[in-house]
Amino acid sequence: MIKIAVFDDHAERREALKLVISLETDMVCIGDFKDCSGIVEDFILEAPDVVLMDINMPRVNGIEGVKLLQQHYPQVLIIMQTVFDDDDNLFRCLQEGAHGYILKKTPNNKITEAIRDVVSGGAPMTPTIARRVLQHFGSKKSTSNNEDYNLSKREMDILTHMVKGFSHKMIAAQLNISIFTVNNHIKNIYHKLQVHSASEAVATALQKNIV
Repeated sequence: MIKIAVFDDHAERREALKLVISLETDMVCIGDFKDCSGIVEDFILEAPDVVLMDINMPRVNGIEGVKLLQQHYPQVLIIMQTVFDDDDNLFRCLQEGAHGYILKKTPNNKITEAIRDVVSGGAPMTPTIARRVLQHFGSKKSTSNNEDYNLSKREMDILTHMVKGFSHKMIAAQLNISIFTVNNHIKNIYHKLQVHSASEAVATALQKNIV
């Protein structure tokens, strides 16, 4: 059972997300909060597996929430919920260690798919956000890459799809290989890039001009 916590300052949005989660047989919402002011204390007895985190909230916002989770509960996976024109905050969350990014208007089935994807080691991003991440880091790429990461052709293919925001399932279908094989390649990619998550791998690939 995937344990989920929801952070959003709009009560109707929180209720809607709780309903979506309750309809899934493998998920349960263990708490919903209007901001991150009590995030450390709230999870002392039971921490979630995944947090759905709004960025713009009063008092303690989602960016500070990501920092606190990374400091006190680094095992918790964080999916940011954002609006399309929130680039600056989106990239700040990426740098702080969030694991995925979805638009608030994302369909319910895609939200639950993103939750399962991040649990399986993916970095879910809706296509529009993936494009903005590409544009942002593309403008900051170094002109050359002097480091040899010794990635195989298959690992390069998979990393390229990760940068585009593909889930593990989508990569497997696109490359006509099993999800198990995708996961094994991704573990090797992490080792070679010296990272620990899909979001770190994507950021490194873009910043180092690997793909």
